[in-house]
Amino acid sequence: MRLHPLTTLAAAGSTAVITTAAAYLPLSLAVITAAVGLSARGGTSRRLLPAAAAILVPLALSLLVLHGLFFPEGDTVLAQWGPARVTAEGLSFALNRAAQLCAAVLALLVFSFSVSVPDLVAALSAKGVHGRFAFVLASTLSLLPAITFRLERIRQAQEARGLVIRRGLLHRAAAFRLQAVPLVSALVEDAATRAAALEARGFGGTGPRTSYRDVPERPWEPPFRMLLLLAAAAAVAVRLLLAGD
Repeated sequence: MRLHPLTTLAAAGSTAVITTAAAYLPLSLAVITAAVGLSARGGTSRRLLPAAAAILVPLALSLLVLHGLFFPEGDTVLAQWGPARVTAEGLSFALNRAAQLCAAVLALLVFSFSVSVPDLVAALSAKGVHGRFAFVLASTLSLLPAITFRLERIRQAQEARGLVIRRGLLHRAAAFRLQAVPLVSALVEDAATRAAALEARGFGGTGPRTSYRDVPERPWEPPFRMLLLLAAAAAVAVRLLLAGD
């Protein structure tokens, strides 16, 4: 029996919050390792890792440039080009922030690539969340996996028609430019189709709702979710107290 979708959501969210609030490199690395391991065990690593790289590589490079070259508190200068200075303190700070970001993003991506959207919508509706809001939340969490799948289908179709994608960043960027237009068009068409389907199923209604899908949960899961939320709130509170001293 799988965990309840709200339990996995609470675990992913609290992990991201606690890791960010702790700002502790070994913890961030442990979360990254655990996220990659869970993704490999669940069979989603082949889709998750490219999506994570597309998000994290630009952000990590921007952190490296911003803090590695222009860190005002840096004293140990490793190299200097005019106003730009590579300092050990700046590189350490950039590495720590990049690890925090990687841990938080991977924790959320593991959840979004593994959760069953119908189960999540049904679980949220059973907890009293409005059906339209529940669907929007679930669709947001599953948006990146959907884009990854759609982009892979577009790439396969274009390669079947003769598109050759050579190795190298510039060639892949040029290929993505050719894939971006059909990707956006397909997503807009999907949005219109889903909106019509939601209206046909009465998602805008205000009366009582029932669901044919039952998402069971173990007795210990609700208090465990509450414990996770309290732990995340405590981590944020401690962080704010330490920052105020």
